[in-house]
Amino acid sequence: MGDYSKALEFYEKSNKIYEKALPPNHPNLALTYNNIGQVHNNMGDYSKGVEFYEKSHKILEKALPPNHPRLATSYNNIGTVCHHMGNYSKALEFYEEGLEITRKALPPNHPGLAISYNNIGLVYNLMGDYSKALEFHEKSHKIREKALPSNHPDLAQSYNNIGQVYHDIGDYSKALEFFEKSHQIEEKALPPNHPNLALSYNNMGTVYFDMGDYSKALEFYEKSLKIREKALSSNHPDLATFYNNIGQVHNNMGDYSKALEFYEKSHKIIEKALPPNHPDLAISYTNIGGVYYHMGNYSKALEFYEKSYQIREKALPPNHPNLAQSYNNIGRVHDNMGEYAKAVEFYEKAHTIYEKALPSNHLDFATSYNNIGLTYNNMGDYSKALEFYEKSHKIKEKALPPNHPDLGTSYNNIGVVYNDMGAYSKALEFYEKSYQIREKALPQNHPAVATSYNNIGAVYKNMGDYSKALEFYDKSHKIYEKALPSNHPDLATSYNNIGQVYNNMGDYSKALEFYEKSYQIREKALPPNHPSLASSYNSIGQVYNTMGDYSKALEFYEKSHKIYEKALPLNHPDLATSYTCIGQVYNNMGDYSKALEFYEKDLEITKKALPPNHPDLAISYNNIGLVYNNMGDYLKALEFYEKSHKIREKALPPNHPHLAGSHLNFAACYERMGDYAAALKALQSAFQIQQQAFQEGNPAFASTYSWLGRVYRSMKDYPKALENFEKCLAIWR
Repeated sequence: MGDYSKALEFYEKSNKIYEKALPPNHPNLALTYNNIGQVHNNMGDYSKGVEFYEKSHKILEKALPPNHPRLATSYNNIGTVCHHMGNYSKALEFYEEGLEITRKALPPNHPGLAISYNNIGLVYNLMGDYSKALEFHEKSHKIREKALPSNHPDLAQSYNNIGQVYHDIGDYSKALEFFEKSHQIEEKALPPNHPNLALSYNNMGTVYFDMGDYSKALEFYEKSLKIREKALSSNHPDLATFYNNIGQVHNNMGDYSKALEFYEKSHKIIEKALPPNHPDLAISYTNIGGVYYHMGNYSKALEFYEKSYQIREKALPPNHPNLAQSYNNIGRVHDNMGEYAKAVEFYEKAHTIYEKALPSNHLDFATSYNNIGLTYNNMGDYSKALEFYEKSHKIKEKALPPNHPDLGTSYNNIGVVYNDMGAYSKALEFYEKSYQIREKALPQNHPAVATSYNNIGAVYKNMGDYSKALEFYDKSHKIYEKALPSNHPDLATSYNNIGQVYNNMGDYSKALEFYEKSYQIREKALPPNHPSLASSYNSIGQVYNTMGDYSKALEFYEKSHKIYEKALPLNHPDLATSYTCIGQVYNNMGDYSKALEFYEKDLEITKKALPPNHPDLAISYNNIGLVYNNMGDYLKALEFYEKSHKIREKALPPNHPHLAGSHLNFAACYERMGDYAAALKALQSAFQIQQQAFQEGNPAFASTYSWLGRVYRSMKDYPKALENFEKCLAIWR
């Protein structure tokens, strides 16, 4: 029934009677201490659990011979609490003590030995040592096969545990095979509403969830829930678990209101059934925080993540991995809020715990390195980002099979850094490695496969190969249409990306069509102040700006800006970008004082929010240079262009297209100042970079040829001017 306070009340009454009636080392006293310890363990009060299990153990040590099976059970119980406390090395120590006694006390095929092997397998699985976990679960299974009838529920448990290991190593077909074997036994051995059948459906649902088959996952989770609702009281903690799982599916499907509904149902049960500092309450707060995070409500997300952390801080030992998870979640919110130093601080706190609590090749270390890498990438520190992503990747390579989806994610992240660095061939190489793994490991309509196509498309877009970009974006979009509900935010992102390509191709009506499709989904799926809605307004504004409809552009940029002001902290980089966009319109309208005002607001935020060599700071200086150039103040323009260029030289690889952009800007200034030799030199530098960064015929060359034509025309070298203008025209044709 899960009524732990009632259970404690009766066990304590029993204990008082035994304490008065029996001598202090009587085995029956050990039994009551054991029972009280078990309740505290189930309530999440692990220190109390250990206290009573150890009282029980001391009595048994005095009262029983050293190889008595009850002593083995006692070691197992203490091991279980250590396991729940995240102290896996201690758990192993106690489980192995229990195993040693069991081996001496019982025949080699006794089911009690299978329990010991099973417990050790569970700990190795949590430690990320999957080969060891399989070894012990298979030892347990062999004993049960010999000792028990073919439909015994313990055999089902063995299949289930082996399935869990295969699930954790990403071998979903193997996981399903073992979960189904487990389920077949339970269907024969148990009544139709037995809780173990519900657990079996739940496990299969989890595999389908990880495979990205959300409708199948929901089907199995709902089967599980129906059994639990019939078998358990309405406030039983196990019901909360199943509401939680259904909430998780809705969260991944982008149906955040449904996700919150189920997470809150789960939370109400846990609040009633468990003490206020139970670790399951912390999980509940974490899940609700996760929905607010996806909704872009970062203050709410922080509120719930911090509630979760406060419980874990009280309930768990200081080096428990779940405390590290809390630090990671809080870090993730700060990262999205643009508070990168704060994010790194929390990620490093998490990492310190992992260093103390886990073996050096545990996958949680890989997650930790990955998170730190992500923040450094957002800070524009690409060498640091690569360093941490590669550390993460090395751990995954050792811990996981070669086609595990997490390895695909690892290659993907390294690809993102190379893409941001402008090293497009390198980015493609890593994105394709990621795709090859995902293609083998996941079903063909899994959203992660769509992400791979999307990222490859993004590289082709950056390289100016728009037909290739569209081809991959369309592949990505088709998967999202099949795999996700029609209002999922990822579909909106997909429409947005296709719109960007059409915008770059100069097909503005098509660009608007796709940006508006993206906006319509976001409007339905997200709260009114979500940053992604601001992004949609921004994209639409960008098209109007390029079309020369400046009043429309300003209207959409200002809508975007209002959302960012409400949703983000004052120094968030996205607010700076918003000022940039508005400044760009004023620059195009010839209102240079207004343009400067907004570009300077951008610069002020960017200086505070980002490190001094971040590429975005170079863009800020560059934009101010453009305005001074348009105002005819060429010396001022050059001053800001040089500030921009110095940052780019430090922050970017030598063939990055933005460096070519710097040289083009220098050329424009020198041409207008009449220094044609300096202009030509700058254009030649730009051209050399473009030759290394792009394929022949890329639109980027058109701008360089156009400027070369202008300089030669100013120098009255008309044949050279004509030659370059014709090259420019040939590209645009």
